[in-house]
Amino acid sequence: MANLIMGLSSILCSLNGQYHCACWLLLIGFLLDLADGAVARQLNACSALGAKLDDFADFTSFGLATALLLQAHGILDGLLAIVYVLAVFSRLCFFSSGIPFMYRGLPCPYASSLLTGTYLLTGGNLVVLRIVAMIMILFMVDQGFYPHDKVLESQLWKKMVYAGGILMVLFSSYSIVSLYYLVWSTTYIFFPVALWSCKV
Repeated sequence: MANLIMGLSSILCSLNGQYHCACWLLLIGFLLDLADGAVARQLNACSALGAKLDDFADFTSFGLATALLLQAHGILDGLLAIVYVLAVFSRLCFFSSGIPFMYRGLPCPYASSLLTGTYLLTGGNLVVLRIVAMIMILFMVDQGFYPHDKVLESQLWKKMVYAGGILMVLFSSYSIVSLYYLVWSTTYIFFPVALWSCKV
């Protein structure tokens, strides 16, 4: 529910032109999304209803709220935003790897994190942002395999990366936060098996 609230709040911020605030809320939603599965498993509270709510929260935050950062002012811009949302919808509803501990298609939280980091780093440069969005669409629909990102139930260095993400959101400037999340997301996107599935 917390991730859903972050997504809805981000949507409201974007509709009111407060895009930097919307980005901040999306990054918090990214952290919450990584944590909610670990908490549910620790409490033995996993359920079909919980999984559906989690998918709905992901669609709201990493689909609708993230697409609003593209600021569709014309037909082509609007079409790109629609395609981005549909890519997230397809990724959540139709892609199943059939392999334990593997995703099929880039998980939408990482696409959202990369777009958010790009927005903050470039000061909202829409040309760059839309190019990145098109690339993320391709990654989400290409059905490649990505390891489950159980950062709070994995190696110590992954937990440190997560803790660093919290500290960045709480205490750092836009530029430092954007770089941190860009590096985090980029390493997962381009080195999913070589780095994020290793057992160090």
